[in-house]
Amino acid sequence: MSALDTLAALEGNVGAIGYGLGAIGPGIGIGYIFGSGVQAMARQPEATGLIRTNMLLGFALVEALALIGFVAPFVY
Repeated sequence: MSALDTLAALEGNVGAIGYGLGAIGPGIGIGYIFGSGVQAMARQPEATGLIRTNMLLGFALVEALALIGFVAPFVY
């Protein structure tokens, strides 16, 4: 195994660790979004449709951060 193979393997592992750390933020954000959404629906059931719409929009934006974090290690 040459030094170049070792460097390539190390770079791949660092990318995986970087994505793992980068996925923590969106994971926490999604937890907050759905937790707060459920609480809001329990407090005001008549606003469930609006709350659900805003909750899903927020989820999509936060999930986009996770996807960007997934692609970033492959770019560098």
